[in-house]
Amino acid sequence: MLEDPVADKNIALDLVRVTEAAALSASRYIGCGDCALVDKSAVDAMRVAFQNMHIKGSILLEKSERVALPMLYKGEKVGFGDGYDFDIALSPVDGINNVANGEPNGISAVAMAPKGKMFDSGHSLYCEKIVVGPKAASSIDLNAPLEDNIYGVAHALDKDVTHLNVFVLNRERHVSLIKRIHALGARVILRSDGDITGTILTLDPRSEVDMLIGIGGTPESVISACLVKGCGGELMMRMCPQSDEEKEAVVRDGFNLKEILGINDIIKSDECFFAATGISGGDILKPVHFYKDYALTSSLSSRGRTGTRRYIETWHDNSKLSKMQILSKD
Repeated sequence: MLEDPVADKNIALDLVRVTEAAALSASRYIGCGDCALVDKSAVDAMRVAFQNMHIKGSILLEKSERVALPMLYKGEKVGFGDGYDFDIALSPVDGINNVANGEPNGISAVAMAPKGKMFDSGHSLYCEKIVVGPKAASSIDLNAPLEDNIYGVAHALDKDVTHLNVFVLNRERHVSLIKRIHALGARVILRSDGDITGTILTLDPRSEVDMLIGIGGTPESVISACLVKGCGGELMMRMCPQSDEEKEAVVRDGFNLKEILGINDIIKSDECFFAATGISGGDILKPVHFYKDYALTSSLSSRGRTGTRRYIETWHDNSKLSKMQILSKD
């Protein structure tokens, strides 16, 4: 356990400042059509913001489909270097195509756990997964048939299966899955991108999404796990390589492709933190809005130990952000 509860609280809020910085910077390029520009902008700002955190941080995982950049890479050290040791998983822009194309559901997200307490997924890019909230946490099994999981979650939530809303990424690989969910009578909530956004929706009491299922990013699953851990939900995942090259790399890492990991296998400490800020906005986290002198951001902060989730609306002084290198005048 972190010895100083005050430091614990400060870390949670400091992490929000990191995703705010990335979102503020990346939001200038919403609709620009250039994923590399969006990513670079977010990464540059996130890296600067990390250096103001009083931690000894090490990047353990970066998002599965990032544009290759020489910063915030696996193994890079971040933070002021004078606090607790943390492993960090990050997605400077989750839903990067959405941001570049001017579509909703682009966010910036970061997760942290004490060093050695976060699952290192190595070269795994994709995994099969199910995510549910606390009421249905004991109702899922990745080895069970889809029907058992759908009916089990509906029963746990005291819902008719026809009222169950299932988040699925709109991918070719999910065509059969979507048909099977519809055949059971459940509803499918499709999104073009946004693994992490799907988890946020599944866990938010105001959202109509009841569960997430399908194949998505492995690093994004680890990031999401820090939020799930604090909320008391469940996330189960099993590596699911989408190419021979990925499969060979995962096997070389020593992973068993049949092994199922639960939330306590992925994040082994309650001292975990999650933060996300909307870039192009969505159902829960709103987009960055720029006014003449200020910018407005919408963020989520979660602390694993207390289970507290905070939704934070922040007004930023544009002139001061420019001096802090979070917003440049290009």
